[in-house]
Parts: sequence; C-alpha cells; structure tokens
Amino acid sequence: MSFAELHCISNFSFLRGASHPEELVQQAISEGYKGLAITDECSVAGVVKAWNEVKAWNETKKPKEEEDFKLIIGSEFHHAGDCFVVLCQNRQGYGELCRLITLCRRRAEKGHYVFTPEDLLNLHHCVLLWRPQFYPLSHSQLHFQSQLHFQSQLHSQSQLHSQSPFSGQDPDGLATLLRHFSKRIWLLLELHLVEQDLVQLQQVERLSQQLLLPIVASNYTQMHHPDRKMLHDALTAIRLNTPVHDIRSQLKPNAEHHLRSLQKLTAIYKQEYLSESLKIISLCAFKLSELCYQYPEESVPPGYTAKTYLRESTYEGAHRRYPEGIPDSVIALIEKELRIIDELNYEYYFLTIYDIVRYARSQDILCQGRGSAANSVVCYCLGITEVDPTKASLLFERFISKRRNEPPDIDVDFENARREEVIQYIYERYGRDRCAIAATVITYRAKSAIRDLGKALGVDLMQLENVIANYGWRYRGKDWMDEVITPQISQNNHTLSCMRALLPRLLGFPRHLSQHVGGFVISQGPLIELVPVENAAMENRTVIQWDKEDLESLYLMKVDVLALGMLTAIRKTLKYIEAQKGHPFTMADIPKDGDQKVYGMLQKADTVGLFQVESRAQMNMLPRLKPEKYYDLVVQVAIVRPGPIHGDMVHPYLRRKNQEEKPDVPLAELEPILERTFGVPIFQEQVIAIAMVGADFNADEAEDLRRSMASWKKQGHMNRLRNKLTERLLNKGINKEYVERLCRQIEGFGEYGFPESHAASFALLAYISAWLKFYHPAAFLCGLLNSQPMGFYRPWQLIQDAQRHGVTVLPVDINHSLWDHHLQPPEKSAGEGPLRLGFRSVKGLSQKAADRICQSRPPHGFKAMTEVMGLPGISRDDLEALASANAFETLGKHRYQQRWEASAHHFYNQLFMELEPPSHPLTAPARLDSIIEDHSSTGVILGDHPMAYLRDQSILEDCVSAEDLYQLDIEKEVYVAGVVVNRQRPGTSAGVTFVTLEDETGSINVVVWLQTALNQMKELVKARLLKVYGKIDKDAGGEVVHVIAYKLFDLTHQLVRLESRSRDYH
Repeated sequence: MSFAELHCISNFSFLRGASHPEELVQQAISEGYKGLAITDECSVAGVVKAWNEVKAWNETKKPKEEEDFKLIIGSEFHHAGDCFVVLCQNRQGYGELCRLITLCRRRAEKGHYVFTPEDLLNLHHCVLLWRPQFYPLSHSQLHFQSQLHFQSQLHSQSQLHSQSPFSGQDPDGLATLLRHFSKRIWLLLELHLVEQDLVQLQQVERLSQQLLLPIVASNYTQMHHPDRKMLHDALTAIRLNTPVHDIRSQLKPNAEHHLRSLQKLTAIYKQEYLSESLKIISLCAFKLSELCYQYPEESVPPGYTAKTYLRESTYEGAHRRYPEGIPDSVIALIEKELRIIDELNYEYYFLTIYDIVRYARSQDILCQGRGSAANSVVCYCLGITEVDPTKASLLFERFISKRRNEPPDIDVDFENARREEVIQYIYERYGRDRCAIAATVITYRAKSAIRDLGKALGVDLMQLENVIANYGWRYRGKDWMDEVITPQISQNNHTLSCMRALLPRLLGFPRHLSQHVGGFVISQGPLIELVPVENAAMENRTVIQWDKEDLESLYLMKVDVLALGMLTAIRKTLKYIEAQKGHPFTMADIPKDGDQKVYGMLQKADTVGLFQVESRAQMNMLPRLKPEKYYDLVVQVAIVRPGPIHGDMVHPYLRRKNQEEKPDVPLAELEPILERTFGVPIFQEQVIAIAMVGADFNADEAEDLRRSMASWKKQGHMNRLRNKLTERLLNKGINKEYVERLCRQIEGFGEYGFPESHAASFALLAYISAWLKFYHPAAFLCGLLNSQPMGFYRPWQLIQDAQRHGVTVLPVDINHSLWDHHLQPPEKSAGEGPLRLGFRSVKGLSQKAADRICQSRPPHGFKAMTEVMGLPGISRDDLEALASANAFETLGKHRYQQRWEASAHHFYNQLFMELEPPSHPLTAPARLDSIIEDHSSTGVILGDHPMAYLRDQSILEDCVSAEDLYQLDIEKEVYVAGVVVNRQRPGTSAGVTFVTLEDETGSINVVVWLQTALNQMKELVKARLLKVYGKIDKDAGGEVVHVIAYKLFDLTHQLVRLESRSRDYH
C-alpha cells in the first residue's frame, strides 16, 4: 500500500504545528510515504527547509532502487469553519499560490490574513482539497437535508439552505467553484479516532455522492510523532494566552494528528481514499528548483548593455581611486574580476548595488560596504567598499568563485538615522510588487521559552520574571534546567515534569516572522510570483516569507541594506568640523597613512565611544597588541572573538608580534597564508586556506567548511569535517596540538568570528572614529550624543570621558539650547567651542514644544519664565520638564523655584486669571539633590560626580580612586568603588565576569572569578553602586590595571534615588 500526506502543517504555522519541516520529511520517509505536502496556514515559510531535506535524501541517502520522495508545495486557508488546501501543480500554479497568499496577507495586519473562497477562482494550475465544516450528530440530519436540497436545486440556482460558507449571500458560490476546478478538486477526509469520526465519514461520503467529488484521506498532520502531543498542547495554550488547564476542550483529544503508519492508515481508511493521494501527487510536478531568478535591469541606462556599463563605471571609479594612474596590477585584477562576473552573469547584481550606493551618496548619506565584498576591486572602484583589496591582500575568490554556485553577497552599511530614505528609494525605484525585505525567523530562546511555557503551565508570573531576570547570570557549567526550576515550581510534580520535558523541545522553535535587519530581495518580474509578500509591523514595509538561509538555498539575490549608528555619528561629526573650519570636510580628508598620535591613544585603550574597540575585552587587548598601523587594527578587531580565543591563538600571536617568540609556520606551504599574522591563523579565510593547502580540501569541501563555520553554533559540533581535516593535516606532518587548536578555532568561528574582509572594513571606521576623537573630541562627542541610542556607553559615561579630555559641556539652557546638542563658537579663534546640551536630553519635553521655544526665542533671549509660559503649545508637562532640568537657571532662579513657579503659574493662569501666584522662598537644592535631579531629568551629570560627593562625606574614605590605582604595586589589596557601567560575562571567559566601575577620576576594571560570583550573586547582579575588596593585577607593562575581586558590597542604598542603569552583556 502506498500513500502521500497532502495536508500537513509544520511549526511555521506558528504555535499550531509541533514539528520542524525537516522532522516531518524524515518521519514521512521512514514511514514509507511516497510524498508529503507542506501546507502551512497561508504561508510557504517552511517549504524551503523541507525541500532541502528532501533534496539531501534523494541525492545522497536514498537507496538507488527507490523512487524519489516527492515534496508538494501548498498552503491551507480557513474560512467560516471550512478548510481549503491548495497544492501547486506546476510553476504557474506556484505563482498563483504566492499571489493568493500575498493577497490575503496584505489585506490584514502583520501576523494575520483575510481569505474568502472567491479568491480561489484565481487559481488555474492548482489542486484544491476541501474539508467542509462538520456538525455534531444531533445536527447531522439537518445538514444532510440541506445538502440534498442544494443538490436538487444546483442547476436551477435556487437559494441554498445549507450551512456552507458559499450559501446565503452567494447561492452560486459552490457551483462556481466546482465548475472552476472541475477535475482538480477533492473532498478531504480526516479521521482521528474520536467520537465524531463516524458522523464525519457519513457526511463526507454523502457529500461526495451528491457533488460527484472524489475523497482523499489525510492525517491532517500537526506533528511528526505522537510524543509531540504535550508540546502541541503547550503551543495551543501559548497561542490562546491561557493556561493549559483552562482550555481542555480546545486541545486535541489524542495524538492522532501525526504521520501515522501505513498499517494504521489501512485500518482506518478505505483503500480507495488512500490511493487518491497518489493520483493527486502525480498531478503535482512543481519543484522549487524550477524557480528562476532574474536580476532587475533598471540600473543600465539606454545605449549600454550591463557588461559595457559595468566596465565603464568600474574604470571611471578606478581613475578616481588612483588619481596618479591605475597600477598595472590593479588593471589585471579588474580585468580578472570583470571576466568572472561576466561568465557568471552577475553584472546586473553589481549595478543594482552601485545604483543604491550612488543614490545614498547623492543624498549625502554615508555608507560603506563590508564583508566579503571588501575582497573585490570592482566594488572598491564603484565606491561600494572603502578598503583597497590590493593593499589589504584580500582575495576576490572569497567573494565570488566560479566553483561556488551561489550569488555574491554584498553587505552595505548606511547611517542608521537615514537608512529609511534608502529603503523607500528602493521601493520607489523598483516598485513594491518587485521588492521586499527578507524575513528573519524569531525562534524561542531560553528566556522567551521559559516565559511562554511557564504561563502555559500556569506558573505564577512573579516566579517566572524572577527566573528570567537571573537566567543570564546562571552558572553555565551547571545543568541549566536546575537554574530554571525554582523551589516553587518543584513543589508541583506535574508542572516540574512538564517543564523539564518541554523546555528543551521548545528551544529553537519558530515563534513568528520578523523582518531581516536589512536584506532586500529585488526581482525583474513580480516578486509575488516568486515568494509571498506580507505586511511588516513597520509602516511602508513589506516582508517576504523566506529568510536568509532559504534565499541562499535557492540562489536568490539579496541586497543587504544595513544600519550602522557609527556612520551617523561620523557624518554629524564631519558636519560640525566643516562648520568650524568654514569649508567642506569629508572622510577623504582624514589622513589614512597612520597617525602615530592616534595609535598612541589606541595603545593606551583610551577608546570610550570608538567603533568596535570600546568594549572591556577590546580595551584589555589594545595595550597588549599595541596597534601601530592599519593592519594591526584589522587584527585587533578580529582577535577578540570566540574563534581565535577558542583556538588559543591569541597568546601565540601577541608573543610573536611583540618579538617574545619566533614566528613558526607548521608547514612550508602555509607560509604565504600565515606570514602576515606571524604563523597564527586569525581569520576565517586563513582557516579555509589551511584546509585547502594543508589538508587538500577541494573547492566543494572548502565551501562546505565555510558554510559549516556559519552553522556550527546551531549544530553544536563539527560533524564529519573535523575527522577529515584532522586526518589530512596530521598526514602532512603538522603536530597534533596545532591541529586540535585549529579545530577548536573553527568551532569558535561557528559562535562568532570575523573574516578578514569584514575586519578590514570595520578597522577603517575604528581608525576614523579614533582620529576624530583625538583631534576633534568635542565635535565627536556631539556626533555621538546626537546619534543615540548606539554604542557601548550611555550619554553620561561619554560626557564624563570627554570632560576628562578637556571638553567643556554646558547644561541645558532656555536661551541657548536647540533640540540637538550643538557646539557653541569657541572663545578663542582656534580650537573647539564648548558643547551645549540640547533639549532632546530633557526627559518629558516634546520636540514640538522645543521647536516652538527655539522659533519664538527673542534675539537676546527670554528675560523671564513667564515669556516661555505664555507661548502657545507649551504644556504644563513641558514647563515642569524644563524646570526639573534647571533650564531656567540663567534667569536667576534655582531648580525648585523654577519647578514650583512653572506649576503654580500654569495652574493659576488656567483657572484663576485674576490671581497672581504667591511668592514663597524655597531653599535651594542640596549638593546631592542637584546630582540626583540632573541625572533623573536629563540622564547626565555635569557637576559633581556622585562618587566625589560620597568621598567627601567619608562614606568611601577607604577606597582608592581609579587614577591612583596605577600608582600602586601589583598584588596590593585595596578597596575600590564606583557606579556600575557594565557587566560582561562572555561565553569564552570560563564563568569569569568583568565589571567596569566609574568614579570621578575614571574607570576601574574588576575581575570576578566564578566562585566569587556564585557566593555573591546578588551583589554582583543587582548593585548599581558597587564597592569591591580585592588585589591589584597589572598587564601590558602596567597599561592595564585590574582589581581581582575577593568581596563585593552593594552600596546602592547610598544613592537610592539615582537611577543609573548599567549595560549588561552575557
């Protein structure tokens, strides 16, 4: 007996299906099915993953004597109790299905759809399976009578009296549908060993006789195996936002909605109903491999071909990049790349990116390509990337290779503040029917799984939030389930067993579709015939139903239009410098030859606010690596990553760079690959090259390795590649220790590692940000503050750091502030002026009110608060926000007077026009009160640092300041204290937590070993003001000072009203 399942939903029918598409395919094959239709609800989001699994089976695993397993592409739609399953017969049918899904999704808000049976009339190359709504036995006779009545009146088109969705308003609807689909429509019979099976069987068979429709059997599969029943129940509870024990009637009564064995199906259904499934799959010949992508052609002007226009544009750019003449070596590279691009027909792709970048530059929007595109001299000449690959020794083959049958991938970063302009340009340029953003599948991770599953099982919400709040600081060497199961949960044995059984299964399950961070898909023809498009949560955005991995599997082009906050900060900084200098100033005017003063600043880890090198780990590395030139910065960006750290490549590299150890290459053939990094592999490209040269990997094996490095984080192991790589390297005579380190490094790249091309692009921005900070610190601070939120530090920390570098920061002032922070003219002719905080920093003040104040401000400023109070459109909340921020101080009133008069005047002005607000002498705020008020109203403190106040109050008299730590000897035991700036516990740190404290003199680096953290977890996690007792440790010639913590003290109560939240990373 043979059978194909034609009605199956995966977990991409979010919170309905309880199995991954791959699991469904594997189970169907193991049960001996001939085919499987993935028919998620108004979606094809899971079909590519199923297709990949089927493809792998048919090509590599299937016994030669067996037929190929067949995957059918389809979707289900629900309306008024009826279910309609649409299956694609051919490429035209697939396009029709995509249009139908798009139509239904675009009618509704994100996550929903609106479907009517009349929509099915647009399908001409699809099979339709119909499961009518069925009724309990007590109503069955009425239903049968109505159906008989319909049959007798079908051709006379009389009024329908059945409960079909086609009845009532449109009595001819069903007749029209039957005529339209003719021999392409079946009735679905789905029996699940429940009480109503007999009624359903009778109804379907009666309807089949009346309408002359064949019947096909189905499992209506919602899980691949019956052991997913408990998870299915939990998903139902999550979807309905109701605990399981309150929705018993809405749960499946058994686990029969799985891929049942052929033996069981034979016992349930008539053979003829099962055999109909084979007839249907014989009609469905469409395969996803038939999808043919065509690049958009708008980017080629009249009179050119794509080839000639790309060549001309490339050489025009080359003359700009090399004004003294294009070197012969560069010309040879250009010709080589253009030849490969031509052979692979990628001209339109390059020209599309060129068009988008050219638009951005025409609008003065900073942008820069990164990733593997930085390997291309064509991209460099077109202005897509900013790194000269000929100087950085980057390889074009890392970007495009004839051996790799996949489209190139160009990532371009745009200013985050203006990226939306670029996105809307793409929509306008290519049309909304031809472009949309790629999807990102939001999956369950630990915290979301704990929260949703706990609610589904009826766990108290307070317990759940407590578990979730502490989850990130758990001891990772311990069974993580033990951290989740609280004593309260453990008291309920059933809840405990359910949590333990379901949490691991829920992890990684799709939760919903979101939009990719910037991946655009643009097509020459209608995109909605290639993949369905639906509304995004953001206005004027549309999203396809496939993610990045799906697009790569089908070799479809994706353009990454990404957002980068540092580009916004740099562009604004350049504008401030331009205003100071009185002439244009761009990134091209920044010397790139290597300013040793800038590198000196980097070597001292003076990097607060800089791109990519401002984290605690990067600051610790900088004085040890001591970057002196651009390539050192490339390594610096890449080396503080799990790849090199896991592979124990960091210390060998540092010793060799600092000439403490002689460079050593394990094999002579590897010399060209490892020479620049002193024999130590740091980048992904080097690992791949070692595999090809040292282990004789062919192009396919090398590509498999590259892809695996991107997916090991999900797979959790190296699979078969580790053994192959190890065996071949050992056979070449490379020592075992080196090979093991290399394999660990590859696993680390699976967590997070940088290719050299990526690091090269980021290193350029790191250097530019460092140059701006060194030579124009006030302008750079202004750019950072006006680009928030971004980066590693909050505005308060950025301002504190800038003040230590001599930048004058002035408070918000009613007569001088604008909405944005700005630089005032310098007191002297040379140098930078002070930075004036803008109204944007005032919490509770609307931009509309701020704009009104700026527009209405007299040339010589307001003379009294009443002038501001009388302005139209200024609310009481706006006035009180300004008063709390001390914005009226220059008018002669302290903060408490401002706030009282703002409130009182407005009150009397509104209700008692004839009364004047009484004058009350109010005491000026105390020193600590001013500190607290500054921080609570603007988020920054310009006056006394809270630590200076506490030190003056003798509360911290035994604590050493940050600047004094450098004068003390190593191993000396000290007390230190500060506001917690951030906490970090990287996965590579073996449980060590790094805490950065700040006092009035600078930052203090605290190292908390695992056992100390476990013993004092509350102080470590909760404290906002932390006192530490420990010993001094120094590294890199005393440039890096740590305090190894012995004891932690939570002093938050000393500043209980100061709400300074740290940024925690773990």
